[in-house]
Amino acid sequence: MSRIPRDKDDDYSNDMAQQRRDFVREQTGVELKHTGSHSFDAADTRGNIEHFTGVCQIPLGLAGPLKVNGEHAQGDFYVPMTTTEGTLVGSYNRGMRLTREAGGITVSVVDDVMQRAPVFIFANAREARDFGDWVEANMDAIRATAEATTSIGKLEFVQQFAAARFRYLRFNYTTGDAAGQNMCGRATREACRWIADNYPGPMERWVLSGNMDTDKKHSQLNTLYSRGKRVVAECVIPDAVLQQVMHVSTKQFSVQRGISNIGAMLAGSSNNGSHAANGIASVFIATGQDEANVAESQSAIVHSELTEAGDLYYSITLPSLIVATHGGGTGLPTQRECLEMMDCFGKGKARKLAEIIGATVLCGELSLGAAVLADEWVSSHEQYGRNR
Repeated sequence: MSRIPRDKDDDYSNDMAQQRRDFVREQTGVELKHTGSHSFDAADTRGNIEHFTGVCQIPLGLAGPLKVNGEHAQGDFYVPMTTTEGTLVGSYNRGMRLTREAGGITVSVVDDVMQRAPVFIFANAREARDFGDWVEANMDAIRATAEATTSIGKLEFVQQFAAARFRYLRFNYTTGDAAGQNMCGRATREACRWIADNYPGPMERWVLSGNMDTDKKHSQLNTLYSRGKRVVAECVIPDAVLQQVMHVSTKQFSVQRGISNIGAMLAGSSNNGSHAANGIASVFIATGQDEANVAESQSAIVHSELTEAGDLYYSITLPSLIVATHGGGTGLPTQRECLEMMDCFGKGKARKLAEIIGATVLCGELSLGAAVLADEWVSSHEQYGRNR
């Protein structure tokens, strides 16, 4: 097998991208005509991908206006959504119309932490317990060591978990407007090296990740303690508005919510809603987020109740929404444009983006839930989706 062409001195050039497309043609007979068509320079992808060969163009749609009553996002927004699933943008757009007519969505970021969780290994559980006590007594030095590696990361606290002869430490940081996984990894590595050099007791070894940071996967730990932004979006929908726009009553919606909760419980689902991943993934790809973080970010807690007036209070809690507006893929040309469309590019914007995504997800939950109740789910896909 031939090796993929690579230039050790400058692999991020238009010429090297063309060489790799030629390589694909020679190896497979496939001409990457559309893949090779893009408006930005190959050098723009440095640090975001290896062996840059071209682009995969995914359709981009707009939903909105979305009315957000947040602490960071206030007003009306048009939300870029990247998807190949027909009806998705239309469904979210319908939910945005509903919530706009109801006065908008209140969104709050109630927690904001990112983790790295090393494990320390000892001869027995008693040694591991004693080590944990020493860590608590030396937190000031550990914090100073970790924070010396970053200009924006702050070590808020360290959780400890004991099992067998192991001590798992879950370092919790704030990371500004970056998602922060790499930042946390670098800071925690230095903290662990300091711990290993200064701990006076016996220790066999340590590993930077003991898999309790649950990177790129759901965990109940994230649902309880948060990872990224913990976002709560909520609104009150008058019965008349719900019936006019969605063709179902608030009572019908509330009854079905209870039935759906039981279904989610029986399934052992990490989400008792309908499809948070749809809205999150489509906005993530459009705005240059790490798409694998959908695995954690899609977990949700949906709650609804009827008010005394018969209106519908509806909320969704996203306990581990991981977003960035600075660094990573956010600076790529098309992704930057999508962020700028919502005034969410750059420093000081991450919580604003989190609020917009939280509100967007709530709209999708209302729209799909109503479509199922009104028996409009299948007909919508017949009209707009791949079933046509």
